[in-house]
Amino acid sequence: MARSNDYIPQAGAVPFRVRKGKPEFCLITTRKGRWGFPKGIIDPGETPQETALKESEEEAGLIGRILGKPIGSYRYRKWGTELEVSVYLMEVAAAEDDWDESWRRRQWFSPAAAREIIDRAELLPLVDAAEKAVRKQLPD
Repeated sequence: MARSNDYIPQAGAVPFRVRKGKPEFCLITTRKGRWGFPKGIIDPGETPQETALKESEEEAGLIGRILGKPIGSYRYRKWGTELEVSVYLMEVAAAEDDWDESWRRRQWFSPAAAREIIDRAELLPLVDAAEKAVRKQLPD
C-alpha cells in the first residue's frame, strides 16, 4: 500500500443517472450495513479515476465514465491508520445483474433520500457537490 503524508490514498465515485429529468445517486452498503459510495485503495500504476471506475464495477456492478476532477474528498480511520478518499462524479451507463461484491445492497436514491439514509457526516458534502454538478448538466 502506497502511503503519503501518513495516510493511505483511496479513490471513490458518486455514481449517478438521470431519471425523468432528475438526478439519482447509487449507494451501496458496507459490511456493517451502512450506506455509502464505492471506493478503494489506489493500486500501484493505477490512476485515481481508474480506481474509482474499478471499485464501482466491483462493489456495485456499475459501468460508466468519470466526469472531470474530484468533487471532494474525506478522511477516515481504518486498520489503525488514516485513509483519504478522492471522490469523482461517475455517469453510469449500465448496471450489471451480477457483480464481484453482489453481497452488497445497491440502490438508487434521490439526492434528498440519499442525505436521509447516509449516516456519516463526511459523505453529505459529496451528495451536495454531486447534485450541483449533475444539475449544471441538465437542460433548463
